[in-house]
Amino acid sequence: MRRLFPVTDQTPARSQDGTDRQWSLDELADAYAYPALAADAHWLRANMVSTLDGAAQHEGRSQPISGESDMRIFGTLRALADVVVVGAETVRQEGYRPARAREAFAARREAAGQGPAAAIAVVTASMDLQGPAAAIAVVTASMDLDFSLPLFTSPLVPTLVVTGAAAPSDRVAEAQAAGAEVVVAGEGAAVDAARAVRELAARGLRRQLTEGGPRLLGQFVAADVLDELCLTISPTLTAGGAQRIAGGPSVTVPHRLAPACVLEEAGFLFTSYRRI
Repeated sequence: MRRLFPVTDQTPARSQDGTDRQWSLDELADAYAYPALAADAHWLRANMVSTLDGAAQHEGRSQPISGESDMRIFGTLRALADVVVVGAETVRQEGYRPARAREAFAARREAAGQGPAAAIAVVTASMDLQGPAAAIAVVTASMDLDFSLPLFTSPLVPTLVVTGAAAPSDRVAEAQAAGAEVVVAGEGAAVDAARAVRELAARGLRRQLTEGGPRLLGQFVAADVLDELCLTISPTLTAGGAQRIAGGPSVTVPHRLAPACVLEEAGFLFTSYRRI
């Protein structure tokens, strides 16, 4: 892997035999470290992958357009976060598994005052989750969730259910009985994206990471709460009608971000853009 921006000679691009040198997890963690945050601040970053022709998925999944280095960065970003926010459809399509503690990042997380692993926040309008996930903060309007799923019964860190004030009281009680913490982030049935970010931060989950999908990322963009986009540009073409990395209504004025870092390996570009 080599750094293209900002230009630096501190990290050689190649090993002595001329082959690409794989960066250590510590080097990746340094490259993607969250900015220093004031006591009352929070930071929401997104991690997405796109083909050269703008597809965020191939046949409904991001894995076919990803690669080994992309997955190492994916794991690193998770290991740096307090909470991972993800849409329910992405959980289903990608076969999400519980966040796990990783020894390689244990000392770094302890020094930052973090627990052993990030919580995973699954955002869904219908709460019709299927399949395993753990340490979840679920954003939902209807509370229509199966609370016997592993994401509620065996999380490494407690699951949060983020919903509106008008959520059905019996479903709220069922979520609480299953061990979940219910967080109200909206006055009606719907969840306010900006308030959800604030409510998670108020519980100490200030280093936030969203992995999409496109509809969820579009909600964060529309609410103007996205601080950073980590975008992998895959050297592939897919054509077809796949979604872009962000969907939903257009914003009135396009949001401008500034480049923070660009890495390259095996034709993949790993970019980071931050709020100006």
